[in-house]
Amino acid sequence: MAARHGSPWPGTLAAGAALVLGAWLLHGGQILPPVPTAAQGFDVHGAPIVVAPPMRRAVPTRIRIPAVGVDAPVTRLALGADGALQPPPEEDANLAGWYAAGTAPGQSGTAVLAGHVDNSKGPAVFYRLGSLHRGDRVEITRDDRATARFSVDAVEVYPKKDFPDGKVYAAAPNAQLRLITCGGGFTREGGYDGNVVVYAHLVAGG
Repeated sequence: MAARHGSPWPGTLAAGAALVLGAWLLHGGQILPPVPTAAQGFDVHGAPIVVAPPMRRAVPTRIRIPAVGVDAPVTRLALGADGALQPPPEEDANLAGWYAAGTAPGQSGTAVLAGHVDNSKGPAVFYRLGSLHRGDRVEITRDDRATARFSVDAVEVYPKKDFPDGKVYAAAPNAQLRLITCGGGFTREGGYDGNVVVYAHLVAGG
């Protein structure tokens, strides 16, 4: 089931279960990835968000998040036969993926990037996503040589069984970004029981 451009994704995309289920922890890892605190959720009393004018559509090629040391190439992701988003190759720990049938980062709408939290060898590209704070910057280089610069609005963690599709994937009238990985609690039987989601808006492009 393909998502229509500019519309929310279907529920099967929201669960994030296709992302690695704690492969490193299952192989003897001892440290859970950071989980966002309630203080990093949406600030309902904060100043209104001013979003920069949207950019034209272009393919993202690299993502940088200085606050957590992310500097990684971006690959295209598609849907599998079951309608779920296919994750980036697990063996490449430093690789993020963009849902290529959806909004491009910087374009008007809600762009979505996903990445593994770990693989069998250790932490992966989005391992520290849960430690981001409001105001941290996300930079996405595109194939038109422009860079879309985003500011983090909130970082939240949701149980996979109660993932808020409408909140995360809703169409936006301006340029928004979502970063998603696995997180929350962990068991050997079920892997991670949640997803960490970073919400951000475009502050500059060019």
